[in-house]
Amino acid sequence: MNSKGNPDARDPNDGPGGKREFTLRPGGGYRKLRSFQTATVIYDATVSFCERFIDKRSRLVDQMVQAARSGRQNIAEGSSASTTSSQTELRLVNVARASLDELLLDYEDYLRQHRHRQWTKDDPEALAVRQVGREHKADWTDPADPADPTTIFGPYTRWLNSSNPAVVANTMLCLIHQANYLLDQQVAALERLFIHEGGYSEQIAAARYAERNRQLHGQADQTAQADQTDRTDRTDQSDQTDRTDRTHYPQLTPPNCPNCAKPMVLRTAHKGENAGLQFWGCVAYPACKGTKRLIKADRADRTDQTDLSDQTDHRRKP
Repeated sequence: MNSKGNPDARDPNDGPGGKREFTLRPGGGYRKLRSFQTATVIYDATVSFCERFIDKRSRLVDQMVQAARSGRQNIAEGSSASTTSSQTELRLVNVARASLDELLLDYEDYLRQHRHRQWTKDDPEALAVRQVGREHKADWTDPADPADPTTIFGPYTRWLNSSNPAVVANTMLCLIHQANYLLDQQVAALERLFIHEGGYSEQIAAARYAERNRQLHGQADQTAQADQTDRTDRTDQSDQTDRTDRTHYPQLTPPNCPNCAKPMVLRTAHKGENAGLQFWGCVAYPACKGTKRLIKADRADRTDQTDLSDQTDHRRKP
């Protein structure tokens, strides 16, 4: 069955004979992710914002820069880790999302504490910033001339290079909201992929579990087969002994069972203190366990049928 659930379609991971072959997922393509591109602009713009508008001695500078960096770096690290574990990728992408949330609060605090108005989602400036994200699909995080201040932030340069900190901070809020939306979509897609396929390490663990169960079932089948063979051998040996007994004493007339009155046959005890000795056993065994002892002297010396029959007793003579 392939990953889409079609039982008739061949899974590209299936090897010869239908045996599944596990391969590493392609990873490291984070530079093409819109979430990574947006997080890169957020990181660069945060460094610029802190240099221009916040006292360098303030601890807020380090906190904001580290939060912006964490949002970008964890996206890249998660994408690279996706080759071996989807769980690791999910965890790191969620860390990136949390870091950007922290940065979002810092920009909101700056606007509130400096008495600047925060744009609503319907403000013309906010709509213009969001429109840029919809229209620009190419990678604009690697400008042709990084030293040119008019291109360093790509299509967002006119807002992020503004001398008004309120404009820059509000633009950053719009960008962080966009990045968080993209990360939410990315997490949802990764969760679906993990549920349906799992990562490399998860697939290997599942394959090992299945192989271990197969080995255990195989051992159980071998044990059951050996037990069945042993029971068959014991039954065949008992039947052969019964046939030998009947052949050795063809002149004996079997007595009737004291329990159910059915005819009895000669049997040989295979264990216990009477092992090797013969006795009369009910023909209906094991449903009926009636027995009679066979007198040793009669079995060894007498050949008269009537006498042997009459000499049977429940007790063995000393």
